[in-house]
Amino acid sequence: MRHEKTEFVGGPLDGRVLEVMVGMTGQPPLDYRVPVPAPEGGPEKVHVYHRARGEGRGTRWVFVYDPEGSPHPDRPRWPWSKRR
Repeated sequence: MRHEKTEFVGGPLDGRVLEVMVGMTGQPPLDYRVPVPAPEGGPEKVHVYHRARGEGRGTRWVFVYDPEGSPHPDRPRWPWSKRR
């Protein structure tokens, strides 16, 4: 599988550049989820990042932190789609 260096903006991974697996089209996924276990063994917290263009940055794509963890804003919502 092919990987591409991708920068993360905001949240706990702010400023890091990680290797993210890309699909057949050469683009990383629309959403990137980072599960973080709780220190006392409680429920884990999931940090959500959304893909955006890396305008004027060293990488082609960036992942921008979404503190609310909502679905990707550019994804169409069809009436017959499952809820996620």
